[in-house]
Amino acid sequence: MRRYGKHTDEDDIRSRPNRKGNRPRTHIRPKHEDAAEGMVLTVDRGRLTCLVEDRVVLAMKARELGRKAAVVGDRVALVGDLSGTKDTLARIVRIEERTSVLRRTADDDDPYERVVVANADQLAIVTALADPEPRPRLIDRCLVAAYDGGLTPLLVMTKSDLAPPDKLLELYGDLDIPYVVTSREELENGDAADRVREHLDGKVTAFVGHSGVGKTTLVNALVPKERRRSTGHVNAVTGRGRHTTTSALALPLAGDGGWVVDTPGVRSFGLAHIDPSRVINAFPDLVPGTEGCPRACSHDEPDCALDAWVAEGHADPARLYSLRRLLSTREAREGD
Repeated sequence: MRRYGKHTDEDDIRSRPNRKGNRPRTHIRPKHEDAAEGMVLTVDRGRLTCLVEDRVVLAMKARELGRKAAVVGDRVALVGDLSGTKDTLARIVRIEERTSVLRRTADDDDPYERVVVANADQLAIVTALADPEPRPRLIDRCLVAAYDGGLTPLLVMTKSDLAPPDKLLELYGDLDIPYVVTSREELENGDAADRVREHLDGKVTAFVGHSGVGKTTLVNALVPKERRRSTGHVNAVTGRGRHTTTSALALPLAGDGGWVVDTPGVRSFGLAHIDPSRVINAFPDLVPGTEGCPRACSHDEPDCALDAWVAEGHADPARLYSLRRLLSTREAREGD
């Protein structure tokens, strides 16, 4: 093997010819300063449907983004063919910083978190009052995920013609969550959609709920021109609904009234990714009382300073109970 000294002449160095005749690779990537802004509407097997101005554009993720994935609601930068015509494909080169993220895991032992939707302002938790029966543990878990991800919760109760909402309202009254109660008849004549829409104007709202609660029926009523899903029926034996939504989809409300994101029905809502210490941020009236807590306090242990602080009359005891009920959802299954 030939060894080169300190003063090697350039002619002594042999270089491999570039047989392909193309330019050598570089680590410098283009900035794509002229990229167009868009919003991801849905994702299907590596293809992302985006809204660019008033055009619906099909795109794929650029290789330079690596493992970073775009989800429904993401604001992205696109280059390439942005005409939106058939058989054209644009390229997503940048995913903008997110203002909020709704995440879930398959179960509490699953380390892999799934981002359901990005940049949503609020989370509409849809639950039936009967057929199927309400699952408070699942509702609690959705609330924890909403608070952790920076979304404002909205409780939507359906099928009030089958059961009254009083018991459920009593359970969540101390959380000061806005709510809407609807019946099947109101869904059919449009009254329910009008009352729900009052909470949606100008916002991006993700709808979540387990199968059979009427979530997709409600979304169809809110966005009648986008009846992309066929509604399902509840299994009379298991009491569970049949999945009718298979992928998240963002749908525009009439005018500039905001967006509705329809998500697949869930049977579980894992919280393996949630840091319990962040849940307290959803209770601003209790935050001052945590100053005397020991380090890394879970706010659900004997030495928690909140007990004495609430006992002194600084906050409603029902609020502390609600906080600890939500914190306990990580140690209990949704169906309990």
